[in-house]
Amino acid sequence: MESLPLETAEKIILRWDSTASEEARDKMIFSGGGDRDEADLYLQAVDEIQRSLSSVSVSVSSDKVNSAIQIAMARLEDEFRNILISHTNPFDPSSEDEPSQTLDSLSTTSSPKHPLTNEETTEEESDSNHNTISTPLFRFNSDGAASSVRSSVNSVNSSSYRSTSSIREIDLIPSDAVYDLRCIAERMVSSGYLRECIQVYGSVRKSSVDASFRKLQIEKLSIGDVQRLEWEQLENKIRRWIRAAKVCVRTLFASEKKLCEQIFDGVGTSIDDACFMETVKGPAIQLFNFAEAISISRRSPEKLFKILDLHDALTDLMPDIDVVFDSKSSESIRVQAAEILSRLGEAARGILSEFENAVLREPSRVAVPGGTIHPLTRYVMNYISLISDYKVTLNELIVSKPSTGSRYSGDPGIPDMDLSEFEEKTPLDVHLIWIIVILQFNLDGKSKHYRDASLAHLFVMNNVHYIVQKVRGSPELREMIGDDYLKKLTGKFRQAATSYQRATWVRVLYCLRDEGLHVSGGFSSGVSKSALRERFKAFNAMFEEVHRTQAVWLIPDLQLREELRISISEKLIPAYRSFLGRFRSHIESGRHPENYIKYSVEDLEDAVLDFFEGIPVSQHLRRRAE
Repeated sequence: MESLPLETAEKIILRWDSTASEEARDKMIFSGGGDRDEADLYLQAVDEIQRSLSSVSVSVSSDKVNSAIQIAMARLEDEFRNILISHTNPFDPSSEDEPSQTLDSLSTTSSPKHPLTNEETTEEESDSNHNTISTPLFRFNSDGAASSVRSSVNSVNSSSYRSTSSIREIDLIPSDAVYDLRCIAERMVSSGYLRECIQVYGSVRKSSVDASFRKLQIEKLSIGDVQRLEWEQLENKIRRWIRAAKVCVRTLFASEKKLCEQIFDGVGTSIDDACFMETVKGPAIQLFNFAEAISISRRSPEKLFKILDLHDALTDLMPDIDVVFDSKSSESIRVQAAEILSRLGEAARGILSEFENAVLREPSRVAVPGGTIHPLTRYVMNYISLISDYKVTLNELIVSKPSTGSRYSGDPGIPDMDLSEFEEKTPLDVHLIWIIVILQFNLDGKSKHYRDASLAHLFVMNNVHYIVQKVRGSPELREMIGDDYLKKLTGKFRQAATSYQRATWVRVLYCLRDEGLHVSGGFSSGVSKSALRERFKAFNAMFEEVHRTQAVWLIPDLQLREELRISISEKLIPAYRSFLGRFRSHIESGRHPENYIKYSVEDLEDAVLDFFEGIPVSQHLRRRAE
């Protein structure tokens, strides 16, 4: 294309002087639907004016040329702004054509809520919800106590979507408009109007980014605001942040960076970086400030899994953050994200340690009725079941084993654990075993609050059995705990069951012995009827008391309940049948035999079925009558 004469170029510039012509004010040169030749002619005129300014031959008319370039730059600034505004629409993450860009599809798996309330939770409910956790039923005293490579893009005519690793950019402005913007930017920068160009670009695009950011519902919260939020509110905000962060980094910010490169790359040194940071710095800082507030907030056990969700999400995003914020001017964003990730890891380690201490020190002294499963046991086992779900992350974060054994030697308030038994276990595995050890230690202490030794043994049996079932029910947890330690646990609850039977039934069965019933003389005729009557009365009284009290005791696990009843029956029923067979005739030959032989064998068999139901005996009788 031939160059324009200088006078012609000046006339074109003046014709579009919006300060001097109403027609120039009402019409835009780069109007999209307008005459393309007109836009090209104007750019050609600007180029000629610029050449004239740099030519040594221009002297007399330099003021006139300077005036023309100022008018041209003012006009191009208006055109630049108009193109940006007319093609700027807030990015809507929930209505993208690309399914992978929708807000819902970008969500991460989050830890669901904890099933425990102040109401009693049944075994079936607990089992169906074993991977849930939130605020503990007991207030533990713990508040104090993914790399991608990005190719540079200089071409305006890129595809609608360009996928590099997990980054998915979109074209925010049509390619013909981007071409015009680049043409204008080149002229403004070469004429010394870099600052004006950046200001116009930044003000328009920043408003668009801010509007898109608001659609993601990321609130501006200070650290103090975060600290004051109820945990349930904070959980929802963390879940929303994880979704929004993926959209922001991988699509919103990445697309803005792409647009800056398309318009400014090669126009001037680092102009694209400056424009990009001018556009996204505010939302990016606001985005990461929330995660930072979480990373330094007060620690408590229920926060662990959301902290880990945040850690996993940010770990996954770090390569993309490094790509999107790869310039010197955006270094602070990269550094902030890396520091947050480090603090989240430290918080997770600290929470686990504090959780262990909270389990050990949990102070409730009121014995749970009926020797059933203590809420602490349910909470802790649900908690470590969830920990096993996060084992990949935690195995990277937890690198040291808990301090146990000789360090606490002689301290009666802390159990010993020989770490040499678990040399092949990961530090995380040992931490989980340690939690179970201290849970048992705490439960052993709580069992002492029962005045009845039999009930204390039943309580230990119920709770250790629950621990065993939880470990067996989770393949991940079972692998981490290991079958060797699981056998120890199984042995413990079976030993507790044996201790219960000894404490309860030895005394009852002692009434069915022969010793003390015979008098000197022949065996068959030397039975003391008075001693026999007292023996039957003692048996009746003891059995009735055991029946009355232990019917309201509770074994929630149906199989365990049935196994213990069978074990009791195998000892009680044959002994009673034999005793009754040997001595019934001696009682029935005397007066009022019904006062002494109150139960048939069948009566005892039925009575054993009442045990460990958690229902008073009178209700059992009424239920039978119905």
